[in-house]
This record gives sequence, C-alpha cells and structure tokens, in this order.
Amino acid sequence: MAHVIETAAGPLPADDEKARVVEEMFDRIAPRYDLLNRMLTFRMDVGWRRHAVGALGLEPGARVVDLACGTGDLCRTLQAAGHEPIGVDFSAGMLGAANTDAPLVRADAIHLPFPDGAADAVTCGFALRNFVELSTVLVECARVLRPQGRIALLDVAEPSSAPARAVHNLWFRRVVPLVGGLLSDRRAYSYLPASTAYLPPRLELLEMIGAAGFEDLSHCTLGGGAAQLITGTRT
Repeated sequence: MAHVIETAAGPLPADDEKARVVEEMFDRIAPRYDLLNRMLTFRMDVGWRRHAVGALGLEPGARVVDLACGTGDLCRTLQAAGHEPIGVDFSAGMLGAANTDAPLVRADAIHLPFPDGAADAVTCGFALRNFVELSTVLVECARVLRPQGRIALLDVAEPSSAPARAVHNLWFRRVVPLVGGLLSDRRAYSYLPASTAYLPPRLELLEMIGAAGFEDLSHCTLGGGAAQLITGTRT
C-alpha cells in the first residue's frame, strides 16, 4: 500500500499517483504561473534565482541543465549570466507557456536525455518536493555532470525563529491558496504549500545529495528563511 502524507490541507498524493497529479496541476496553472510567483514572493524569487546562478561560480559559456524549468525563469537568468542552458520539464503546459529562447526538452528527471558528463552544471528551482524519486533524480544529476561540475538547488524553507515562522505560515498556507484560487487554481495553490511535507529535513537532504555523488555542499537560507539554496560539486 502506498504511503500517504497527511497535512493540514489534507492528504498529499501517494507515490503511485504523485507524478500524474503534479503534471496535471502544472499544466493547469502554467498560464499565470509567472505572474503569481512575482506577486506571492514580492519579486524576491527573481533575486533568489540570481543568487543561485551566481553561487555556481561558472565561467561564461557553461552548459547548464535546468531541471523542472517550468516557464523558463532560471533559463533566462542563466542566459543573462552568459551561460548556455537547456530546460527540462515533464509538463507540456509549462513548456508551452515558456518565455525563453533556450532549448527546451520534455522529459522525466529520472531519465535525462543527455550523455554522461555532458553538463557543467545542473540547476533546479522550487521542484525538489515534486519529484517522486528524489534520490534517483540526484544520482541522475551527478551522471550528466562532468567531474567537478556544479549543482544549485533552490526550494522553499521555513524560518527558524517562531515570530517569522508564524508570519510565514500565515502567508504561505492561508494567503497563497486564497490568492492562487482567485487568479488561477485553488487546489494547486493549496497543494504547493502543503507539498513542503515531501521535503526531507535539511541534514537528511544534504546527506542524500552527498550520497548521490556531491561534495563541498553548502546550504543557506534566503528571504528571511522562506527559501533555501543548496550548492555542491560533483565528486
């Protein structure tokens, strides 16, 4: 029997149905995804992506695979920094709504259509919790990277201080579903905050990344603890 995670917003999809639910959800919300990202983060998400790209420490012209590229936000940020991104996503709706001239590929992150050592870096923005087999995805990231290639993983987090956490939870778990429901899809924007339950705790996540083939791992929080960035180097 598939394991089901219970949250305040109700049960999350079990592994055997998660991929289908997530794909259909992102197909639905693609048309207004960028608009809501800017509104709900007060445009802080733009700075978070720039920080992630800068933390890679790459020379201009680096080949970067952007996992779960969505509408191309990180691809655009990578291009602005002088790199050559390729976006990968399994949501046809997201790829159809993408606003980037970077090459885009529809594929599952557990079977990336690239040869071993093909990329200088891999990025992923706010999607770790949406993968069904995160450990397998991380191993696949290591496979497509050259030795000493870099990884930058952005995702949501929760502030450590109680007052900040209370404000964050009010915004993330009450306001986000409300605004998302008015402008897009309430079910999706209720799922997105609840889906943080899929994310392993910080130390467990770092151990998982290290076991997949990465070293020199660094973890930092952004936006007062609302987001986290993990970087590392392919062993």
